[in-house]
Amino acid sequence: MLKTAIPILASLNTEETVKFYTEKLGFTFHTDWDGYLIFSRDAIQIHFWTTDDPAIPKATGCYVNVTAVDELFAEYKAKGVIHPEGELKDMEWEMRQFSILDNNGNIIHFGQDISEEAE
Repeated sequence: MLKTAIPILASLNTEETVKFYTEKLGFTFHTDWDGYLIFSRDAIQIHFWTTDDPAIPKATGCYVNVTAVDELFAEYKAKGVIHPEGELKDMEWEMRQFSILDNNGNIIHFGQDISEEAE
């Protein structure tokens, strides 16, 4: 029944969010519909709504399942967007993951399944 989910994160500044997601994260910007932003990269979409409350993005985020997590980590490390405590590592729940903070303060975790079933 369920097919996919799209995170909707908070944006403090539309122009800065578009710049960050296109230039730093390699997403394609699709539309700004009255402060509602839509981005995509590969099969992933991320949407944003605009707020002026900086506490909201500091309390939100999302998890993105990926392939080739090492390559993506290297790409984002070169862009200087890795969370201070979000270096690439293997987690006990069998995901190899890292985290970034976006320009608004949202945290995004990127993880690849490293369980035996994934091989």
